[in-house]
Parts: sequence; structure tokens; C-alpha cells
Amino acid sequence: MEKILLTAGDGARAEVYLHGGQVTSWVAADGLERLFLSERSKFLPGEAIRGGAPVIFPQFGDQGPLRKHGFARRLTWEFLGAEESQGSVVGKFALNDSAETRSAWPAPFHLELAVRVGGPVLELALAVHNPGPDAFEFTGALHTYLRAAEVGETHIEGLEGHETVDTTVKPPAREVQSQKFLTFHGEVDRIYPGAPDQVGLRENQRALRVEKDGFPDLVVWNPGQKLAAALADLGVNDYRRFVCIEAGVVTIPRRVEPGETWRGAQRLTVEPPPDLLSG
Repeated sequence: MEKILLTAGDGARAEVYLHGGQVTSWVAADGLERLFLSERSKFLPGEAIRGGAPVIFPQFGDQGPLRKHGFARRLTWEFLGAEESQGSVVGKFALNDSAETRSAWPAPFHLELAVRVGGPVLELALAVHNPGPDAFEFTGALHTYLRAAEVGETHIEGLEGHETVDTTVKPPAREVQSQKFLTFHGEVDRIYPGAPDQVGLRENQRALRVEKDGFPDLVVWNPGQKLAAALADLGVNDYRRFVCIEAGVVTIPRRVEPGETWRGAQRLTVEPPPDLLSG
């Protein structure tokens, strides 16, 4: 499958497959990989790539009649080109409606994804344009798999006091998070409606700032050992190597009027290790 390598002047780089318009690798200027990609990913037409940063559109999860997480991550995108900008490189990718998409979801659409990489930053900016005569609604996310050395030693800061929906139980349980840190011991699948625009992912020797803009919600996911064993495209112990923090439109669908463009972004910034921050 064709992929594009975006490389900034300082050596920071990102790898983007045209299949799904999907970033599968991000190496910051420090030379360390920050995204997780499963070695069992199915690089096949019509199948999703497990890892990186899949674009979820026009349906999040199973919240509608489409196949889980919609179709954008399973289709071939167009590479529009790349340019240098203020020490970073920006690659642009597009996906338009087709007879295939309209057979499942009738709305005309134009998606554009801008991938900016440079220094300690990876930014994904998604634009959803409605070129058709009628309004449409969508849900979606940037389903980002962030690499972890050991998930049990990882935590997320910045969600204390915010409403969360725990979807690992049926029916999903709504509560206000009382813990200062969200930790990972077993399956975690939480939606944070109206989440803060910045959280921190921390572990012993890694610190990452995760920011969103335009996306109202945040999703945090790790399958845990039991669910991971049931996923054919994930190694049995791979759950220990990532945390998904997803900027999303999940709880309330976004309506896009004719001629309107909705925009949302997620920015990942490598920070000094926690011990250096405290010092």
C-alpha cells in the first residue's frame, strides 16, 4: 500500500498511508517513536489498520447503521501535496464521497486532513465539508494510539472532576471522575462529554501533552488483556503497549449545513520526562 513520508528539517517525521489517510508512525525530533502500530495489522483493501491515528467518519463506534467506526479509515485517500511551514512540514490528504460511500451513507462530503510534523509536535487537523444541497450529521474521532512502555505504569492527568461515561458496563455508567489520575488496570473504555481541551499522558520516562480544538469530546480506550486476546489484529500482550486518547464528536452528532465546513484538530506535544518537569 502506498504511503507518504513527511520529514521536517530537524528530522521529525510522520508516515501516512493513503489507505485510510492514516498516520501510522510519528518520530519526534528526539528520534523516538510515539505511536503504536500492531504487527498484526491487516494491510488489505476494505480493512482497517490497527494503530497509528485512524480517521473515524461518519460514524463513531456502533452508534448507527454503518460498519463500526464508519468507512473513512477503510478507503483510499488522495495525497494533495506537502509544504514546509515555520520549521514543520505539512502534508494534506483528501477523501470525497463516491458511489461506494453513497450506497451506505447518502450524503455528499469532502474530507481534508492536514498532518503537521516538526520538533516535538504532531498535529492532525480534520475538515469536514458539505458540498451537497442537504444538511448531514456525523460522529467521528481521531482514534490515536499512543505508545506506552507499560500501560500499568501510565496515567492520564486533567480529567478529575469531569463527567465520564464508562462503556465497559451495560448499561453504560455515568459518573464524575473523582480520581486525580486515570490509570489502566483492565479494560478502559470511557467517553468524556465536553472534555477539557488539554490532558497529559504520563509514565516513568515519557510525558505527552494532548490537546484538542473543535472536537467537543474525548475518548480513552485500552482493551485490557481479555479483549485484546479476542482481537485478531492485535497481539495478546499488545494492550500493554498503548493508550488511545481520541478527540471526538461522540455524544451529540454534528450537523453540517450545505456549503458549511466543520473543523477539528488534535495536537500531540512531547514534553520533558516527569522527573525533569518536577525538578
